[in-house]
Amino acid sequence: MAKKTHHVVPNPSGGWSVKKGGASRASKVFKTQVDAVDYAKDQAKKAHSELYVHRKDGTIRERDSYGNDPFPPKDEK
Repeated sequence: MAKKTHHVVPNPSGGWSVKKGGASRASKVFKTQVDAVDYAKDQAKKAHSELYVHRKDGTIRERDSYGNDPFPPKDEK
């Protein structure tokens, strides 16, 4: 099964889009990246997926995992 992802990407007509991985259309468009990231985090948490936040040039600025992390943090006891 492919890993579920959500992406915050620059929208060609201005603003920022939130897209599911592999989707050609945005699920929602926002004026600011901050608003887009807030919405995308909620969606990623609900779907237990990965969140990728892109810069204006398309490179990845930030990445978060809200699913089953393959490398969970080790408990220090």
